[in-house]
Formats: sequence, C-alpha cells, structure tokens
Amino acid sequence: MPTPVETGGRFTFANWEESPVGSVAEPAAATAATAVPRLAHARVNNAFTGGIEASGTACDYTIAYTGENIGSYSGMELVAGSVDGRKGSFVLEERGSFDAGGTVCRFEVLPGSGSGELTGLTGSGGFTYRHGDTSVEYTFTYAVG
Repeated sequence: MPTPVETGGRFTFANWEESPVGSVAEPAAATAATAVPRLAHARVNNAFTGGIEASGTACDYTIAYTGENIGSYSGMELVAGSVDGRKGSFVLEERGSFDAGGTVCRFEVLPGSGSGELTGLTGSGGFTYRHGDTSVEYTFTYAVG
C-alpha cells in the first residue's frame, strides 16, 4: 500500500452560475431568492495551483439554503491536470456548509476516477473560504497505486 503524501496550494474560482431548483410555496412578500428552505444548482470553474495544478476544473453543486446565507452543499468536481507532477484527471466529491462568513468544505477522490498517471488515486482534503478572499488555500492528502 502506498504511503500517503500531503500537499496543498491555492485555488481561485470563476463563472459562478446559480439557478433555483424546484419551487417552494412561499409567502407573497418572499421571493425565490429569499425563501427558505430552498434548493439551487450552481456551476463553477476553479483554477488550482500548488500540489494540484489544473487551469480550469468543472464543478456542479446542489445547494440547500436553510436560512439567509446559511446552508450546505454537495457536488462533484472534474479535475484535469496534475498532482505533484503526475498528469491525469480525477473527480472530487465535495460536501460543505456555509454561513454569512464563508464556507467550509471537505472533499474525497471518487474511487476509480483517476486516469493517466493518476490511475488508482485515493485521497481527501479540504478548505475554508472567507467571504472576500480572492484565492482559497486547500490541503490534500493522497496516494497513487
């Protein structure tokens, strides 16, 4: 069994496209953007530097708002690039929560998703984002084999 390696770096995000999912019976004064609970779907692109190098990932999230600027989300992120110089692609399964201050997220490599020099990749990591940050620090512990 390969020895796990810890790496890290930063990522930036772009192209946040969020849209409501379903409908909620809401009071006349509420709008779809303020009613709770509510669901939304978001598509996002990230650019990773550091241990993970990927110029443009593809993320797809389902978001559950349980209050104003409070909730949780889950999603998948397709990463094509490299991990500490090994080229290939893989999928991260992500789960997080957020409030008015920011977001906390944990992620895991989807088993069997590694390709190229990343075939057999396993691992997990996470990040904490504070509103207003232009880039986010992440950690990633992984093994290939």
